[in-house]
Amino acid sequence: MRQAAVVVNPTKLGEVESFKEALCLAMREHGWNQPLWLETTTDDPGRGLSRRAVASGADVLLACGGDGTVASCAEGLAGTGVPLAIMPMGTGNLLARNLGLPVEFEAALAVALTGRDQAIDAGTANGTPFVVMAGLGLDARMLSHTSEPLKKRLGWAAYAISVIRHLRDRPVRVTLTADGERPRLLRSNAVIVGNVGWLRGGVPLLPDARPDDGLLDAVTLNPRGWVGWIAAAAQILTKRDATSRVTRFVFRRLVVECGTEQPWEIDGELMGTTRRLVIAAQPDWVLLRLPAEQT
Repeated sequence: MRQAAVVVNPTKLGEVESFKEALCLAMREHGWNQPLWLETTTDDPGRGLSRRAVASGADVLLACGGDGTVASCAEGLAGTGVPLAIMPMGTGNLLARNLGLPVEFEAALAVALTGRDQAIDAGTANGTPFVVMAGLGLDARMLSHTSEPLKKRLGWAAYAISVIRHLRDRPVRVTLTADGERPRLLRSNAVIVGNVGWLRGGVPLLPDARPDDGLLDAVTLNPRGWVGWIAAAAQILTKRDATSRVTRFVFRRLVVECGTEQPWEIDGELMGTTRRLVIAAQPDWVLLRLPAEQT
């Protein structure tokens, strides 16, 4: 019989034991062995647990949590040939939503146990992998001022409230060097890089981003004042071409240099502050379990 490993972020579950019981029962009904159950900790959010699962001979690993848990598990599975299945339990679940993966328990489990495998890309930011997005500036500030209680109460709307608080932050000097080309100098509120590009609510921040093209997509946000932010939002929602407020481009390697220390994040996890980010595409980085009927 086939063996699955389950990596669970217990902070995303109300009743861990109830979830475990339901998952194990469903697996038995699908003809799978009792899964290897592994819970994340602050010291190991998934990378080490995933490597333990590989060593145990798991046929598939189910990442039960948000995008941060998924990214950490993906890092542990990279290059092993063991596929990653997503059981979305975060606030955003952006990788799952961008790829059309189900977010409901039974449908997500069915994909995990019966789907097909496809390699997807990733990126690295200062050496740390990400599978969804990495960002510097506004989006990192948004995360730093969005509490877990607020996310549990309001869901994705909690991020919107936090963003509004920072729309009047002063832009910083940024130099962008993509694939060794001539550097671009600008003043920006945010530089966001995506392996996928759609946010919750159908917001096409990077509408052309694909996780299987060997490239990463980037956007810089450079509006001025409330009128500028409204115009930038309209440009993003209508997918209009680049303007001085919103600029998009693609690359394989990007160096971001800032005039002052800026907060940065990957896959919804704050990483600290920096004045320099080196971001690189990692093609065909990990196997992902997708619905069998997809072509």
